[in-house]
Amino acid sequence: MNYEISLNEDVWKNAMIEELNSINRNNTWDLTELPASKKPIDVKWIFKLKLKPNGEIAKHKARLVARGFMQKAGMD
Repeated sequence: MNYEISLNEDVWKNAMIEELNSINRNNTWDLTELPASKKPIDVKWIFKLKLKPNGEIAKHKARLVARGFMQKAGMD
């Protein structure tokens, strides 16, 4: 599953909206202005189908993941 395909399917769009709402509800992060000398941390969407024991789809799950491994100590 990739981002472009997911945007065309309502179930995945709803999962993405649910994830963003969860981030806002939990005050996970704040949007701020990035200093000119800094690079933003990349993020990516992870899509997963949650299945019931019988194999039926229970839920479409989307997660927004920060790629913090790209940070440099003392700089980011």
